[in-house]
Amino acid sequence: MTEQIENYEMVSIYNLEDEDREKLLRTQGECTFMWSTKDGWPVGVIMAYLWRDGKFWLTGGAHRHRISAVRRDPRVCICVTSAGTKLGPSWTATAKGRCRIREDNEVKAWFYPALAALINPGDPEEAKRFAEFLDSPVRVILEVTPEKWITYDGVKMALDSAGKLPEERKGAPLSSDAVRLGAELKNRGLA
Repeated sequence: MTEQIENYEMVSIYNLEDEDREKLLRTQGECTFMWSTKDGWPVGVIMAYLWRDGKFWLTGGAHRHRISAVRRDPRVCICVTSAGTKLGPSWTATAKGRCRIREDNEVKAWFYPALAALINPGDPEEAKRFAEFLDSPVRVILEVTPEKWITYDGVKMALDSAGKLPEERKGAPLSSDAVRLGAELKNRGLA
């Protein structure tokens, strides 16, 4: 086992294992979708999503500000938490990615029914009706391909707090902890 930690400054070592991240993304159906406005402000909204083939799939009206923003700059961020799921409240996964706007019928044919079924589990009639409402002439589909992941496993942190997390279950620290934490401690005269 490990020595008991003294504070929570180095949390990037509590990463989600790849299989747990996959489980989270397939279990949850809502995310925070984030983009930048033309004047540089970060903005995010809660959206339903579908995780398929290693990508996030979402939808919105073409007239929405987020769609104009993505057309201007396809760099986006998506954050998913396990809160409200059977997984409990301890996992998060944030993906930096690039967004492609899709309007092709091939994608609409599988995406609208799949999203509608996710939102209306166990009610195929309502899912069918929901999918029909989604299929409007001004609706677009957002296909987000992750390029970088930032994840967190609160169970690992709790175990480490009690000195019970084996070293091999800790991830490599990200640059925020491996480089920037030391620099910040030095700037504050603490190192």
